[in-house]
Amino acid sequence: MSFFSPLVSFFFLVICFSTNASENLTLSTTTSTENSGLIKVLNSAFEEEYGIKVKVIAAGTGKALKIGSRGDVDVVLVHSPLAELKYVKEGYFIDRRAVMHNDFVIIGPSSDPAGLSGVNSVVDVMKKLMSTRSRFVSRGDDSGTHKKELTLWKSANLSPVGSWYIQAGQGMGAVIKMADELKAYTLTDRGTYFAFKNKINLQVIHEGDEVLFNPYHIMAVNPVLFDDVQYEQATQYIQFLTGKQGQLIIRDYKMLGHSLYYPDAIKY
Repeated sequence: MSFFSPLVSFFFLVICFSTNASENLTLSTTTSTENSGLIKVLNSAFEEEYGIKVKVIAAGTGKALKIGSRGDVDVVLVHSPLAELKYVKEGYFIDRRAVMHNDFVIIGPSSDPAGLSGVNSVVDVMKKLMSTRSRFVSRGDDSGTHKKELTLWKSANLSPVGSWYIQAGQGMGAVIKMADELKAYTLTDRGTYFAFKNKINLQVIHEGDEVLFNPYHIMAVNPVLFDDVQYEQATQYIQFLTGKQGQLIIRDYKMLGHSLYYPDAIKY
């Protein structure tokens, strides 16, 4: 009997580990969804509904996509459509679905040293930032926000260089804090701005351009490429975020009385 006990114990541990592994899901997403607090609320509701624990890896969109393309997570939620579609075309992700959107805004000190208030277009805003060499803090981290910022400079036919242009290499929350300390401008998603609004002195300087639209999509990591991907759980998670319950949570999630995101899978 004593001879078989270690063997029985070993198989019992293997069975337990396999069972626990199947009840877990790993998500790579942007720092914006984490900083705003939305992803925590969504995951809590999902975990209660399905009994599946969600582990979150929050990073810039570029890094989140790379993590997914290595098969280190099961599902990704990001906001850079062109980059997403490139990875989908290459076969790393499947089942891409629209989840929600918000928008980008340019924030800065209330004194507005660059004189951006009242400027009509974001292209003119970028030109004025450059011509006045007003301090601007860039994410500089290949995130969706950083990619959007680069497209704004490009649309104005500008390449920002100089000590006024600060590349932080940090997440959105850290960049907002840095911009506040330096009395500088930065580009942020509106949700993260509201999450930090009561902790900083920066205000929205420019908003509303169509080009500042910020859509989020969710995708499952392709199980054909990675055998250990929890595809069934990823599918349940996608269905939850794009279904009635998830979309209502997104619609009703507010901070300081403001809606942070707007559902795209179901229109209300």
